[in-house]
Amino acid sequence: MFEIWESGEPARFVSDAETLKGALDKVDTICRLRHDQAAADLEQPQDGYRFEIRDEDGASLAMLAYRPDPSRPYQSVIVQELLEQDKP
Repeated sequence: MFEIWESGEPARFVSDAETLKGALDKVDTICRLRHDQAAADLEQPQDGYRFEIRDEDGASLAMLAYRPDPSRPYQSVIVQELLEQDKP
């Protein structure tokens, strides 16, 4: 089990996932939503967003800082190699 958190003061639980790939997909979806919000000119933090994937014991496994750029189309924040790590 993996947990996705939006870092900040205070940190906010966003979602959970059964697999790391599922957690990465959810982070990508959240970033796409933040990009869409920025494109709609909704308020956003000056320093962008920070996300963290934690294991079931709460240990941090991965962190991502994301700052949307609404002047360009959304591009996935997940590198394809991360999704293919577990393949032989």
